[in-house]
Amino acid sequence: MKARPAIVYSVLRVLAFLVPFAILMLLPVFQELYWLAAIFAALIGLSLSILFLRRPLAEATADLGKPRELRRPLGADDAEAEDAASGD
Repeated sequence: MKARPAIVYSVLRVLAFLVPFAILMLLPVFQELYWLAAIFAALIGLSLSILFLRRPLAEATADLGKPRELRRPLGADDAEAEDAASGD
C-alpha cells in the first residue's frame, strides 16, 4: 500500500522543523531562549522544504487535485460552462 503523498509531504515538513529545532536546543544559548530557537528552526525548515521538497509537494498537489478532475464532466470546457450558466 502506497502512502498518500500529502501525508509524506507533511511528515517531511515536520521533520524539517523538528531536526533543526532539536539541534539548536542542544546549544546553551537556545536553552534559555527556546522561542528564538523555534524561529530559527522555522526559517531553516522553510528553506529546506523550498530547496529539497519540490517533488513531494508536486506529488501532493497532484494527488489532491485528482478527485476534482474526476468530478468534471467529460468534454465540457470552461467557455461552454460559462455560456450555459449565463443563459446565452
